[in-house]
Amino acid sequence: MRPSALGGYEDWPDFVRDASPLTGDELTTRVAALLGVPEPPQRPAVRTVGEWLADGVHGSELEWSTGFGPPTRAWLLRPADAPLGPGLLGLHCHAGVKSIGAERMVDTPRPSTRALGVRADLYEDRAVANELARAGFVVLCHDTFAWGSRRFGFDPLPRGLRDLMAAYEAAWLAADHSPDDDEWYDVAAVHHEHTIAKAAGILGTSFAGMVAYDDLVALSVLRGVDEVDDVGVFGFSGGGARAAALTALDPGIRASAVVCMMTTFEALVPAYVDAHSWLFTTPGLARELDHPTLTAGRGRHHQLVVCAEDDELFPSRGMVAADRELTELFLDGPGSYTGTFLPGPHRFDREMQDLVKNFFTERLLPA
Repeated sequence: MRPSALGGYEDWPDFVRDASPLTGDELTTRVAALLGVPEPPQRPAVRTVGEWLADGVHGSELEWSTGFGPPTRAWLLRPADAPLGPGLLGLHCHAGVKSIGAERMVDTPRPSTRALGVRADLYEDRAVANELARAGFVVLCHDTFAWGSRRFGFDPLPRGLRDLMAAYEAAWLAADHSPDDDEWYDVAAVHHEHTIAKAAGILGTSFAGMVAYDDLVALSVLRGVDEVDDVGVFGFSGGGARAAALTALDPGIRASAVVCMMTTFEALVPAYVDAHSWLFTTPGLARELDHPTLTAGRGRHHQLVVCAEDDELFPSRGMVAADRELTELFLDGPGSYTGTFLPGPHRFDREMQDLVKNFFTERLLPA
């Protein structure tokens, strides 16, 4: 019998077929239709798996069900010795690393080697969620659809990956390299994303639409935390694309920060389109909305965009054009826009993290 290509998600097709489409105001309904976002349930039942206290932060590991696939794992961080402030939803990057999800942003009691590696490579060795919690915010970071606890299963290996992974294993053997389980999984998962996107298309949704669904469920969990009223969202790289989509889908988000994930769609073709995943390339989206237009949404929220001048994933002209368009979209409106360009490559380093922290402090924390 041919193995499932959707290991652990065999209930996904029925879930999507039975779900109602997400609707709301004009923008929510439009973006949800373009991405194929199902209507999320009311706040799910949340189970606390564990708790800890370290370096001025009270941490909780949480778990909930989105209604299909494996349960979601998440981390909720609060300032340990200060009143609870506004809530921030942290959206982890893509990075071609799906063996873990939000753990890359959170300093947990027993961090995985993979999380520490991604944090060192892209976050300048700082757990940004903990830093924001120490600044007074309640921060929730969750594994989203296809990452970490929400990963797809490869046992048995889908037929479409057999020859590909056999070739990788031969190359590793020739190089006398023994990948650990996470490295092996991440290589397979990068290629498997095409299969997930195909399945999503058949089901009438999209890869980005299902990620947005998971993010909306997590947002409902954050809003259910006692004393959390105002909420903001932030994300780096693929997480920045998620932040833009989520801000357009949910009119209650007051502040949004997008780091190293800004361009016009037009500028990606032909030379840069291969730098991006299905998370940023939903078929049909660019015919209706440009990425700056999606990010600006209703123009009622406060928006920060941080760009890296030497970002290898985006052409300079696309970033500059997007910055100009965002400035115009927020001009004379109730919201605000701040665009910042810093020298250097694609990353979310401490300087950028401090910009995000200061932005949320100014826009969300009481004086």
